[in-house]
Amino acid sequence: MGDIVPDDLEAYVDAHLAARDAALAAVEAQGAREKWPIVGPAEGTLLHLLTRLANARRALELGTAIGYSTTWIARGLAKGGELVTVELNPNTAKLAAENLARTGVSDRVRILVGDAREIVEDLAGPFDFIFNDIDKEGYPAVLPLIADRLRVGGVLATDNVLWSGQVARRGRADKATQAIRAYNDALAADPRFASVIVPIRDGLSVALKVRD
Repeated sequence: MGDIVPDDLEAYVDAHLAARDAALAAVEAQGAREKWPIVGPAEGTLLHLLTRLANARRALELGTAIGYSTTWIARGLAKGGELVTVELNPNTAKLAAENLARTGVSDRVRILVGDAREIVEDLAGPFDFIFNDIDKEGYPAVLPLIADRLRVGGVLATDNVLWSGQVARRGRADKATQAIRAYNDALAADPRFASVIVPIRDGLSVALKVRD
């Protein structure tokens, strides 16, 4: 469960989601069992819907982990689409590749291993949908890179933007909280985007690029 929505309400939301197939449910169970920070079924469903609403043929994910959110996004791609996903840890990338084969989306996903900020600099846009879920201290630095590579009409989703509520609390903040605050402020002030923070799990920012 997340730290923003009370557990009983989050359980209620999850109870009203479509059932996951066995392969995706197995990855979900793995995440819970091995303590991977996966997005969970409600946020996964939302990422899937956003991908479909953007009619995404070309998507980018920063932070693959075990391939759970990757599967949700890949399954939402338009026919012939591709998801480029970036994972820092090569061992985690191998685990994700195994899970993507299990969930039947490996044919439409390309995994790149390395620092997302460095890799994105070498990627050419435009992308139709971008999901940002890297280390939180890297959020401010990566924002201008992904914003430039998103097409007008494309959607940018960013995870953990409420950070267990820390972003809204007064007092001394750690580096991760400061970085998320800076990211949220910069995105909200960027005239290229119309954005909103959705209080689902640990907070999901959803931004539509309305102009270059």
